[in-house]
Amino acid sequence: MTTAAGDFTTFGPSHLGALALLLVGGLVMVLVGRAQRGRPSAVVLSRVFAVLIPVFTVPLQLLQLTPAEWDLGTSLPFQLCDLAWVFAVHALWTHRRWSVTLTYLWGLTLVTQAMITPDLATDFPGARYLMFWAMHLLIVWASVYLTLGLGIAPRWRDLRSVVAITLTWAVAAFCFNLVVGTNYGYLNAKPARGSVLDLLGPWPGYVVVEIAVVIAAWALLTWPWARRSSRRPEPAHP
Repeated sequence: MTTAAGDFTTFGPSHLGALALLLVGGLVMVLVGRAQRGRPSAVVLSRVFAVLIPVFTVPLQLLQLTPAEWDLGTSLPFQLCDLAWVFAVHALWTHRRWSVTLTYLWGLTLVTQAMITPDLATDFPGARYLMFWAMHLLIVWASVYLTLGLGIAPRWRDLRSVVAITLTWAVAAFCFNLVVGTNYGYLNAKPARGSVLDLLGPWPGYVVVEIAVVIAAWALLTWPWARRSSRRPEPAHP
């Protein structure tokens, strides 16, 4: 399929390259985390990582507010990933289990789904391309570093907190979309480009199905950690 210069193509070279970077970087973060597990240096490394995330994301997000890049439907920081990187910074800085769990569950489900079927028009090296992939890659890398690397295990009560936070965001984003006429979170309509939401039926049914599927997936991702925690003591994390 041929596209005009600057257009993003799903599973084109720039997409596959970003997905390859996701896998390689994720593996590196897991190995680094395991090498640092239980050591005081893990706190230092986590906080360096926490600082690097806004260093990359904030300038790119501010760029979306400039006249050249401004779009009411995409420039405001109301997408779930805009919150996810903030929680990832908190998780890396504090190692609080609830924010680690949120980063882990959002990162390995909602963020990765967005990376597999991105609703993205601009190709590399456009500002929106760089913002999208920098934000999404850093969130997923943080999630695997904290859990598979450092071994901070999610618990059932943390899952309940994540569900409550996610539903609060969804209600707020849905109401904002209704008032302003936007579609943040794709809660009021499906993406213009194809996505897995196309498999879930028409609106509003797909939103309900999506919530049920996501919560079920989160439970499956939490279960091995909760099961392991019940069998043996873990290092203390808040």
